[in-house]
Amino acid sequence: MDKIRGRPYKKKLSFPDMAETKKILRKFSLHSVCEEAKCPNISECFAKKTATFLILGDTCTRNCSFCGVKKGKPGKPDKNEPANIAGALKALGIRYAVITSVTRDDLPDGGAGAFAETVRLVKDSLSLRQIEILVPDFRGSADSIKTVVEAGPDIIAHNVETVPSLYPLVRNMADYKRSLGILAAIKKLDGRQAVKSGIMLGLGEKKTEVLDTMEDIAATGCDFLSIGQYLAPGRSHYKVARYIPPEEFDFYALEGKKMGFKHIESGCYVRSSYNAHRYKM
Repeated sequence: MDKIRGRPYKKKLSFPDMAETKKILRKFSLHSVCEEAKCPNISECFAKKTATFLILGDTCTRNCSFCGVKKGKPGKPDKNEPANIAGALKALGIRYAVITSVTRDDLPDGGAGAFAETVRLVKDSLSLRQIEILVPDFRGSADSIKTVVEAGPDIIAHNVETVPSLYPLVRNMADYKRSLGILAAIKKLDGRQAVKSGIMLGLGEKKTEVLDTMEDIAATGCDFLSIGQYLAPGRSHYKVARYIPPEEFDFYALEGKKMGFKHIESGCYVRSSYNAHRYKM
């Protein structure tokens, strides 16, 4: 593995399709979490003409110290965004769509209605293989959770992100039990709904804490899990405490299978939406 100052990294790739992906995103006035969160996989994914779409703007109402997305007061949601998402998916030829959002605590439903409208419009207008949505916690609103479940996405993801002891440092506006409750509530509403979550390693967690967190996630009925290395998006963000060796990622993948997860992606550059098409029931 290549390293810069002890940090694993991916060499930047240069493909014509990368520029084409960015051009299409700009044409439809859309944001991607790939760009806004400074994802290390952006070169690979954009070169394949794929992206994880970020709806409800590019500004988050929360201040998670691990995240590269801009924080502050968001603007009004774009009413044309669902149609623009559909247009971009068609232009890119994407068959497996992944859609996420910034957290919008300023909206009464937390943005659930925007997710539902986007899913329905995309399903009605395009022949996709699957639609996956990665949702915030909606402040625990049962109505908002019901709204996104009833929209009928193939997979609903909500990331727990880290172990509970690190929440005050990493996600001080979130709540560990609330995030677990989101996963459980989705399964309770529709037991057939595929549910996914993700965690980061290298924030200072202990191995026993990781295993306990995985057990907690599995207990909600969650089907899929992604486990990746935390890489600080900038100098002002939470510092990396440790780089996890490949064999440790393999260990967690094996343990997760024993816990009942139907599919696990575990590795340094794994992110919730990276190679999302691999997750199968």
